[in-house]
Amino acid sequence: MSLDILLVLILRTLVEVAGFALFGQGVLALLAGKYREDNIFYRTLRIVASPAVRAVRFIAPRFILDAHVPFLTFFLLFWLWVALALVKRHLCGLNGLAC
Repeated sequence: MSLDILLVLILRTLVEVAGFALFGQGVLALLAGKYREDNIFYRTLRIVASPAVRAVRFIAPRFILDAHVPFLTFFLLFWLWVALALVKRHLCGLNGLAC
């Protein structure tokens, strides 16, 4: 396997972890309600997803509310995941691999 495919796979895995952490955080927020901050799993998922949320907060315009940044982060992570899948497919085709 070539290095470029490996780097795309690593980036895609990091995006998946952050996306699943945000998804799990959302599900736990629905289940736990106002007591979600007391849930240790919610806090753990928040720690895992926080670098992605902070990066999106840094690049997002100020008129976007802080409460909407996790939704925007999940949306951007989803499309980044799709783009990385297309890049992986293209690289596999260039290298003659069946990935």
